Amino acid sequence: MPPADSLIILSSATLMGLAMLGGLAAWGWSGWLRLKTRELEARSAAPEMPAIGQRIDLADLKERIRKLEAIAAGVDL
Repeated sequence: MPPADSLIILSSATLMGLAMLGGLAAWGWSGWLRLKTRELEARSAAPEMPAIGQRIDLADLKERIRKLEAIAAGVDL
């Protein structure tokens, strides 16, 4: 059986290592939360008006619907 002094040193070193790992994990978690907060703020600060590409897609879909309604009604375009 090892002497009591070596067990105290070993357990103290283990405890300090765990404390350092816990501090590092807490620091990383805090940074990740700050990153996600910034992402959410950037997303909410975006303008409400759709982008040009989305408006073009919407206009294209409206045109297709108009053509399909005309075909259903029997009107030649």
